Amino acid sequence: MKNRSRTGRLALVPLALAMMAGGAMASSHREAPFITTVPKVDATDFYMFNSYEAGRADYVTVIANYLPLQDAYGGPNYFALDPNALYEIHIDNNGDAKEDLTFQFRFKNTLAANGAGVSLNIGGKSVGIPLIQAGAVSMVNDPSLQVHETFDITVVRGDRRTGGGKAVTNAANGSTTFDKPVDNIGKKTIADYAGYAAKHVYNVNIPGCSMPGKVFVGQRQDPFAVNLGTIFDLVNAPVAVITDPTLIGAAPNTLADKNVTTLSMEVHKSCLTNGDDVIGGWTTASMRQARLLNPSPASGHQASEKAGGAWVQVSRLGMPLVNEVVIGLKDKDKFNASKPSGDGQFIDYVTNPTLPALLEIALALPNTAPTNFPRNDLVTTFLTGIKGVNQPKNVTPSEMLRLNTAIPPVAFAQQNRLGIVGNILAGGMDNAGFPNGRRPKDDVVDISLVAVMGGLCMANGNADALGFGAACKPSAVPLGATSFKLHDAVDQAVVPLLAGFPYLNTPIPGTK
Repeated sequence: MKNRSRTGRLALVPLALAMMAGGAMASSHREAPFITTVPKVDATDFYMFNSYEAGRADYVTVIANYLPLQDAYGGPNYFALDPNALYEIHIDNNGDAKEDLTFQFRFKNTLAANGAGVSLNIGGKSVGIPLIQAGAVSMVNDPSLQVHETFDITVVRGDRRTGGGKAVTNAANGSTTFDKPVDNIGKKTIADYAGYAAKHVYNVNIPGCSMPGKVFVGQRQDPFAVNLGTIFDLVNAPVAVITDPTLIGAAPNTLADKNVTTLSMEVHKSCLTNGDDVIGGWTTASMRQARLLNPSPASGHQASEKAGGAWVQVSRLGMPLVNEVVIGLKDKDKFNASKPSGDGQFIDYVTNPTLPALLEIALALPNTAPTNFPRNDLVTTFLTGIKGVNQPKNVTPSEMLRLNTAIPPVAFAQQNRLGIVGNILAGGMDNAGFPNGRRPKDDVVDISLVAVMGGLCMANGNADALGFGAACKPSAVPLGATSFKLHDAVDQAVVPLLAGFPYLNTPIPGTK
């Protein structure tokens, strides 16, 4: 990586452009060829924000969602995560584009009765039942469940593969094993799913951290809102609608009836920072290099596969939408296997991005794509962080979500759905939103549309104050102030959410 400064800065633009494109696309669902074959390790969204639950302002919440587009009625096996996979949340706390702290999640799914499962006496013979439940469910590790889902968490400091790892423990009993709630099968099986799931929120002790944290892993309603089918059909929407700010909720959210599986942690900010208030974060999933399918599996749970060999990263997600709408199709699997420190290899997708031109074509708006190449306004905003907001003291440009842990959270009701962009437009006090981290309420689709079409360069004359400088040339951002009106006609701010941890709403049940 010769000419490191130029390569590093521009390599991160894919993230920025992806986010901008995000205004026109969904977050990361089925974004690369290989990941469509292994949905259990497909990361859909990554959130990182200063906790806005009352009394928790000194904590940071990180949320990694996996397994997209879950239909609530998807039985009889539903959506358990993969016991042969490694799910990770990485934190960079010194700006060098390398993980300094990693939370590793491993899952185990076992049959009841020591692997024998639940059986019924049928005509004098003991016969195993075909469902994952034998009756109503209300307790942790309920005896009515035939499949018992558990997980453990390891904290690794330094390199994710060579650093030392220690187990996160349950603050109540010291256990290193945590129970995961079964998915929301339906009202008859689980009458009070919200109450049942709440029993799986754990207070935990994190090695190397003097303050306890919280953990929840389980199914949630997909918190992302987007006009999904319409967008991927070459933005099949009237320009008059998506440029009218009064119509931000004109179209239904196509993800409103979908669930996801959430890995969520709340960690005191002192446990994440290291001499700098700004941290970076991203999530990955890895699988074993070798996979052997048994043509004659024995009785048991998931006995058809044997995995071994080194871990191979197959999914990566920091900023929303990067791999989905910025990286070229031929390199999508390569991006999912890459690390932030190697983002220079994707420089062509940054210096000459195709998304603005595609939007120009799809919307039949000639000569509207910005031409201020290289797009350093996006690099600053989305890849290095904004100076004075969420840029580390020493930063290596790379694709990850960056959060200033010293900026106070804003209560949910007062949050601006457009994050910092909305703050600039309204002259408000909400610097706690995207791209300074990402909250569930932040409308990253609309924010990204504004950014991709050069709107941040026209932010009420604040381009210089935000550190864009010469990167913003008014003659090269044709839409100018008009870009602030762009949206996807789906309002992220109306998605139902919880007021406190784990913040994401109770999943949709299989039956009403």
